[in-house]
Amino acid sequence: MSQRILVWDVPTRVFHWLFALSFTGAYLTAETERYRDIHVVLGYTLLGLITFRLLWGFFGTHYAKFRSFWFKPSEIVAYSLSLLKGKPKHYVGHNPAGSVAIWLLITLGILSGVTGVILFQDIGGDVLEELHEVTSNAMLAVVFFHIAGVVVSSLMHRENLVRSMVTGFKSAEPNEGIRRSYRWLGVIMLVGVVAFWVDYPATGLATTSETVAKVGQHSHG
Repeated sequence: MSQRILVWDVPTRVFHWLFALSFTGAYLTAETERYRDIHVVLGYTLLGLITFRLLWGFFGTHYAKFRSFWFKPSEIVAYSLSLLKGKPKHYVGHNPAGSVAIWLLITLGILSGVTGVILFQDIGGDVLEELHEVTSNAMLAVVFFHIAGVVVSSLMHRENLVRSMVTGFKSAEPNEGIRRSYRWLGVIMLVGVVAFWVDYPATGLATTSETVAKVGQHSHG
C-alpha cells in the first residue's frame, strides 16, 4: 500500500532550486553590461553547484545517485512512446525523460560556465562568445522541455512533482523511501552560496561598502 515517503534529500532539493534561480538570473543579466557582475557571480555559482552535483551523484542518497536514473536509449524511447499513448510507467525517482533533461543541463551548464569564465578573462574572442551564447540558449530550451515534462507527468500520474521537489516526499511503497535527508549538508550549501553572493567582490556589495568607507574617510580629512 502506498504511503508518503521521503525520496529527495535536502542537498538535492537545495541544488535544484539554487540551480534554477542562478540560471534564470544569469540568463536575464546576460545582455546588459550594467548587470555584468551579477551575471558573472551567478555563473560561478552554477559551476560550483554542478561540481557538487557531480560528487553527490556518486555519494548521495539512492535517488540522487546517477545510477538510479541511468537509462538505456531503448528505455528512453519506450517511455517517450508511452507518454504519447497516455500510459507512462511510474518512477519513484527520475523518469527516463527527466533523466535526459538532467544530463543535458549538467553538460550544457559545464560548457556555458567554462566558456563564460574564459571569456571573463578576455580570452576566446567572438568564437567562444558565440559558443557561450549557443549553450546558454540550449540550456533555456532544455529548461522549457523539463518544465513541460514535469507538468505532463504530474497530470498523468496525478502527483505534484514540483511540491515533491520542495518537500522531498512522494507517494510510493514504504520500502522505497530513503532514510536520511542530510539536512545539515543542505543548510551548509545554502549558507555557503548566500555568503558567496554577499562577499564576492563582483557582486558589488563588498566594493560598495568599501567605497562608502573611503568616501567617509576623505570627507573627514
